[in-house]
Amino acid sequence: MTISIERAERRHLVAWAELRAALWPDQGADAHRDELAEDLLSADVRSFACLAVTAAGEAVGFAEAALRSDYVNGCETSPVVFLEGIFVRADHRRGGVARHLCRAVEDWGRSLGCSEFASDAVIDNHASLAFHRALGFVETERVVFFRKAVAADETKAG
Repeated sequence: MTISIERAERRHLVAWAELRAALWPDQGADAHRDELAEDLLSADVRSFACLAVTAAGEAVGFAEAALRSDYVNGCETSPVVFLEGIFVRADHRRGGVARHLCRAVEDWGRSLGCSEFASDAVIDNHASLAFHRALGFVETERVVFFRKAVAADETKAG
């Protein structure tokens, strides 16, 4: 099946939002669509998104990336192109679609002077870890994040 990679545009909003909701189901497609519409209006040059589209015009995957100038774990340069999210519908997986999406992200980062491409994955998401390794990403470190609530100091209140 022929797949083309297209830079995300307003005409992709509905399909893109549905794909996003499949990856990040904590929000419905409508909320994702509203967020994407706002992001597209901002025309942020530090972000990039592309979709994998069939010859029939059906979006079957997407990738989103950002240009990060802050410290990116495991990287030595700045800025770094960072893969924020990638998703391919199950019926189109294992055919190179994600590889083509990542290549478009990498090309975008290279065009902006990046020499490193970074990403992250949840430590127990074995499919994502395997995917990253298959595309040539090298694991740089593992991190566990901690949190502690800070209670208000009652002795300093008026």
